[in-house]
Amino acid sequence: MTDTDATTLATMDATAQAELVRNGDASPSELVEAAIARVEQLNPELNAVIHELFEEGRAEAESPDLPDGPFKGVPFLFKDLGAAYAGQPLHLGMRALKEADFRAPVDSYLAQRFRAAGFVVIGKTNVPELGILPTTEPVAYGPSRNPWNTDHTPGGSSGGSGAAVASGMVPVAHANDGGGSIRIPASVNGLVGLKPTRDRLAQDAVMRQMPVRIISDGVVTRSVRDTAAFFREAEKVYRAVHLPPIGDLTRPGRGRLRIGVHTEGVGRGANPEVTELTLKVATVLEELGHHVEPVDAPVGPSFPDDFLLYWSSMALFLKRGGRRLHGRSWNPARLDTISHGLAAHARRHLHRLPGAVRRLRRSRLASAEFFGKYDVALTPTLATETPQIGWLDPTQDYDVLMDRILDWVAFTPLQNATGDPAISLPLATTAAGLPQGMMFGAGAGREATLIGLAFELEEALPFARIDG
Repeated sequence: MTDTDATTLATMDATAQAELVRNGDASPSELVEAAIARVEQLNPELNAVIHELFEEGRAEAESPDLPDGPFKGVPFLFKDLGAAYAGQPLHLGMRALKEADFRAPVDSYLAQRFRAAGFVVIGKTNVPELGILPTTEPVAYGPSRNPWNTDHTPGGSSGGSGAAVASGMVPVAHANDGGGSIRIPASVNGLVGLKPTRDRLAQDAVMRQMPVRIISDGVVTRSVRDTAAFFREAEKVYRAVHLPPIGDLTRPGRGRLRIGVHTEGVGRGANPEVTELTLKVATVLEELGHHVEPVDAPVGPSFPDDFLLYWSSMALFLKRGGRRLHGRSWNPARLDTISHGLAAHARRHLHRLPGAVRRLRRSRLASAEFFGKYDVALTPTLATETPQIGWLDPTQDYDVLMDRILDWVAFTPLQNATGDPAISLPLATTAAGLPQGMMFGAGAGREATLIGLAFELEEALPFARIDG
């Protein structure tokens, strides 16, 4: 390929790149070399990729055994949390695991499935320690930066993946979501991010044992069709039989939907600018023929405290039990301030945890009642503008940091508790010129509704993109 062709790849989605391979217009090796060149060019500033797997990717791209999946030859990045690649670093944003050079003993099931789809892994992306924060500024590896404005965060915990995809290093990357970690980077980087229904994709044994299974895996992408194609492929391998199939969606949904819109969040609401942007999207939906009306959030006032306590309990569990997972490499003394603060919060309120778990489990009943009246809920993905690097620094005072987090992340945790699907779409831009995602939620198993609406909005409000 010529240099011009290689540069053009930076603006192509994964579906288009895979089509080049199928048609013989590009080889997997050419796609991989172009992606490596982009990483080498952009990563020194963005710090999105922390483990380079260039030689492994080159070998895989050249192999006659490269799986003939729908994304054959498309370069891909694993998040350094949840996707283990045998023999390669797995540091979870932690100083102790980095200093010990901890390596994954085996491929995770998720990693196997990504590679079976034809993706070629060329690296692993930066994450906050243990995936705890909505920003990616770990002490272990330093901050990743937003390619729209490098003074700002690319979100978290899949911030490295978000920055890499938005900047054109790769067209799609792994992400996972326990409180918004697919949708937050999608929002601030101008990407599509779908958190699927609980059980839509297989989870490992540790995740399945959680009292409230809040974590889901997926991807961040540049286009709705890439997100749809990824979940169609994933569903072929693993689909919970009690969920409706996603289906073969390749075009906009045209049904008239009942859409409830709210900007008050669960505990704290959106600021005036974000509220105005959300209501503008609601107006577009009405112009497209949907029925839109204001509604209240479908959970009670205890939800933020309950979710924070449950989130904190996971930090406490990891602090106490990390050695069972990571052996001698685990050193809780080397955890960041935020991890210690969350663990301390859990210890102080441990007597309240059983009640919090019961209420979080019951939240799905309130959600089911809501989606008996409405097809879709519209909220902003995030309540305020994208913070600058340092505003959510994990080494600062715990109480200050938590107050700032709760101001920003007021909407995304709901679907982690209920298990419902939600998608963030890049439908708005702030006065500062940064993307501001809009989030659409639906009832359990109704990803098809969200994807159909996303196709429609992608036509009506074309997504802003960073030029290659």
